Amino acid sequence: MQESDLALLIRAAQTAAETATRYIGGEMNVRHKAADGSPVTDADMAVNSVLGDILRGARPDYGWLSEESADDGARLAARRVFIVDPIDGTRSFIEGSESWAHSLAVAEDGEITAAVVYLPMRDRLYDAALGEGARLNGETLRTSRVATLEDAHVLATRPALDPAHWHEAPDLQRSHRPSIAYRLGLVAEGRFDAMFTFRPSWEWDIAAGALLLSEAGARITDRHGAPLRFNAATPLHQGIVAANPALHDDILRRLRPLP
Repeated sequence: MQESDLALLIRAAQTAAETATRYIGGEMNVRHKAADGSPVTDADMAVNSVLGDILRGARPDYGWLSEESADDGARLAARRVFIVDPIDGTRSFIEGSESWAHSLAVAEDGEITAAVVYLPMRDRLYDAALGEGARLNGETLRTSRVATLEDAHVLATRPALDPAHWHEAPDLQRSHRPSIAYRLGLVAEGRFDAMFTFRPSWEWDIAAGALLLSEAGARITDRHGAPLRFNAATPLHQGIVAANPALHDDILRRLRPLP
């Protein structure tokens, strides 16, 4: 019997962790991408290769979208697509922090159907399948019930609190984690109440976390409140707002519309 997409993602993430952790404390050969200056290492590329071998080897008919692979557009003809970030939080990985993750998802007709976010250095494996709930190390996740920003503890960067974004800049508790996938997982498990960013967000950063959130009872949209669809020709979303439904509504109500 063929293993499920979720089981395949879990197996791939665990193998990716074995590859990534071999680079810790050693030579990573850090360089910077010409497009945006973000760092990339030999570990990123090795993990990308391992994931490609496992996932595409098991599902050759699926498309492929990865931060570390050239995008030739062939995925647009596929009904199902792998969307992966081999190492989400590369800067943290380089610095020796533990808050980097492998982020893996399957999209079918634009909707995420299986997802894994794995932080091997913290032994935290988030997983979800559409209609089957979200889990952290096997325990079911539920998002928080905090309904207003004044009471919320949010994950956001300082620029997201710039008054230019808000009718009235919120007074709230703010924290940050480098990995977007990890931030979304933390909201899904209820340790934080919301996550938002108003910078353009790549699909590989948010695809897996989006399913974790929705299966945990949260809502995730772009900055305008529009639902997220995946495997777009330009795989970029205009900001992200993620929280339980009541808090999500409160956040959107307070945001200024973009000009």
